[in-house]
Amino acid sequence: MVKRYIEKFYVGFVLFLLYAPIAILIVCSFNASKSRRVWGGFTFQWYVELFQDEMVIEAVRTSLMLTTVAAIVAVLLGTLASIGITVMGQKRQQAIMTVTNIPMLNADVVTGIAIMLLFGRFWNLGYFSMLAAHITLGVPYVILNVMPKLQQTSLTTYEAALDLGASPVYAFFKVVLPDIMPGIFSGFLLAFTISLDDFVITYFTKGAGMNTISTMIYQQVRRGINPQMYALSTILFLLILIVLWVANRVSARQVQETRG
Repeated sequence: MVKRYIEKFYVGFVLFLLYAPIAILIVCSFNASKSRRVWGGFTFQWYVELFQDEMVIEAVRTSLMLTTVAAIVAVLLGTLASIGITVMGQKRQQAIMTVTNIPMLNADVVTGIAIMLLFGRFWNLGYFSMLAAHITLGVPYVILNVMPKLQQTSLTTYEAALDLGASPVYAFFKVVLPDIMPGIFSGFLLAFTISLDDFVITYFTKGAGMNTISTMIYQQVRRGINPQMYALSTILFLLILIVLWVANRVSARQVQETRG
């Protein structure tokens, strides 16, 4: 009985440490006072000013466009790479997977500086340098999610479709793709959230005058935190919460359909 109470207390304490700062952030976004220690009353002022700030709107627009395009390209490249890796021999497969995992294990600052030097030497830093960096960051995570689904897919079903007269492309889209779609969807969400959250690589590869949400918040912190950033962070948290809820619902439905 005592052990059970200790376990519950430990879990509750960890959840408190994780979500108490977020709760404080949300409360501050509705505080009429700019002071974090003084409650000045309930207000939507910071949300109104947030949507009237052109710099913030432009940073949000750039971030969403960048992360969406990067996630889509990362899914395409990562899925094709996963298919190619699956048909390789075991030794080559292990070697390729080791190389693929390097961007996940490597420090972001190293990746950011390397891409900055590459584009600084042969191209100008700007939107495309950020896009290339975010695609590089997202592809390994897509492979990490798609590879297990491909390994679980039965090759005999694909071969049976070929024997029945289907072309390789048609058999892939009708047989293989539905089986690996949960992995593709998970890889897209992971690539999207990691790209949206990234600061270090974006900071080193962005062009002059360009800002994403993370780099804009960094500039705001250097000059003093604006309460608009509380409102923006709250909106981002709620959007990510909704995305995760939808993803879990879709995954649960797919599991039910598979068991059914």
